[in-house]
Amino acid sequence: MKVPLLDLKAQYADLKAEILPAIEKLCDSQYFILGENVERLECEVAEYCCTTFACGVSSGSDALLISLMVEGIGAGDEVITSPFTFFATGGAIARVGATPVFVDIDPGTFNINADLVEEKITAKTKAIIPVHLYGQCADMDAINKIAAKHGGLVVIENGAQAIGAEYEGGRAGGFGDYGCFSFFPSKNLGAFGDGGIVTTNSEKKYELLKVFRNHGAKPKYYHKYIGGNFRLDALQAVILSIKLKHLDSWSAARQRNAAEYRALFADSKISGEVTMPLKAEHSTRHIYNQFCVLLPKGTRNGVKQVLLDAGIGVDVYYPVPLHLQECFAHLGCKPGDCPVSESVADRIIALPIYPESTKEQRQYVVSTMENALL
Repeated sequence: MKVPLLDLKAQYADLKAEILPAIEKLCDSQYFILGENVERLECEVAEYCCTTFACGVSSGSDALLISLMVEGIGAGDEVITSPFTFFATGGAIARVGATPVFVDIDPGTFNINADLVEEKITAKTKAIIPVHLYGQCADMDAINKIAAKHGGLVVIENGAQAIGAEYEGGRAGGFGDYGCFSFFPSKNLGAFGDGGIVTTNSEKKYELLKVFRNHGAKPKYYHKYIGGNFRLDALQAVILSIKLKHLDSWSAARQRNAAEYRALFADSKISGEVTMPLKAEHSTRHIYNQFCVLLPKGTRNGVKQVLLDAGIGVDVYYPVPLHLQECFAHLGCKPGDCPVSESVADRIIALPIYPESTKEQRQYVVSTMENALL
């Protein structure tokens, strides 16, 4: 049996009849940069995320970058974030000239440990970037209280994997000053290439985001700011507007698939060996962009190879925490500085959970893991 980590062809087959005519209509218009299609998507995403505004941008990475740029964060500033995340989180901080300060994660949720944030705040701290990893919100109430306590630090949510995730009734992207989302094809809401969006409840920040995404020009050719080319293509907006209507059903399917995995592992002979991801009490809606489990120490390489040999797609998100990446060696971090992140990075593995996958496929995944570990 073949079980891919992700099968986007199945999703496309269901939407092809809707997507192709919409693309043809756009091609007939020859209007590819910004315009009404992008504006419509921005309104739809803002409504979906329960925010006042949304600004379409070129990628999730650029969503983080432009948020920092709008706030004027740069050389001499520090930004607190998680070391256990995709590189773009730390990369955006470094690209504006600021210094990333890494705070270890919670061992159950893999999100930044809010209890450890305050001790890393200095006079140079300007922002906090919590990451809603794998589709589950970080502890935003605690993080916002810390930010307010220390003079109103900017809070930038990295919701790249978490569009539609909920925390105590609110949705990802609506808790901080900015919410940054990715439309990379593998995300729950994926484009036909790169794309992203920034949500905010501040009209002033929204207007600045629109200026900064277009080289800092307002009006055209007049530049008060130095921005960048961070525009979302109209083609991606057309596709995303179609897909957004299906997002809740896809997220529900991922939740069902996660529940099936939990039940199958609980009934397996390795129930005590494989650690399931924790759903936090404050997380009222986990949308499972990934379903990542922890394997016994020292077993991952062998288990991974057995799964791959059996035709099962798996991956490791993420094998090297940011504080130990070579490009951040100048920060002086060393092994042991973020022990939970380092332990999780050595043991974690992602299993197929895409909406169209079947229970038979999950049974095959679990039985193959049983054989690999027993």
